[in-house]
Amino acid sequence: MADIPNTTGHGGLSVDRHTTDGITVVTPHGEVDFQAVPALQAALPPTAPVTRPRIVIDLSDVTFMDSSGINVLITAHRTLPEQGWLRLAAARTAVLRTLELVGLDAIMTVYPTVDDALTDPADSDTPPPGTA
Repeated sequence: MADIPNTTGHGGLSVDRHTTDGITVVTPHGEVDFQAVPALQAALPPTAPVTRPRIVIDLSDVTFMDSSGINVLITAHRTLPEQGWLRLAAARTAVLRTLELVGLDAIMTVYPTVDDALTDPADSDTPPPGTA
C-alpha cells in the first residue's frame, strides 16, 4: 500500500489525493459549488496515460454539492476508459440525496464507506440491482 499525499484548495474547498494499492482516493473537504469546482477538477487524476484508472471519491467531508459538482463527477465518469472505474463513497445524507435526485446513483455505485469502495472486487461501477 502506498500513500502519496497531495492537497489542493480553492475557495472553501480543499482536496486531498493519495494512492492506496494502485487506487486513487480523492477526498474533498467542504462545499462543492461553482467556485470550488477547479480544486476538485485539479485533484482528479488524468486518465489518458493510465490504461485502467481506478478512482474512489470519498465524499464524507462534503457538506454541500450543487450541479457544478455533479457535472464534474459526470465528466470524470464519462472520460474514463472502458477498463477503468470511478466509485463514490461515504456521502452524507444531504449529498447522497442530491446524487439520487439527479440519478447519479444509477450510473455510478455509491458505497457506504471508502473501505467498501476500495475492496469491492467488481470491475464495474454499475450498481447491482436493488442497491445504491
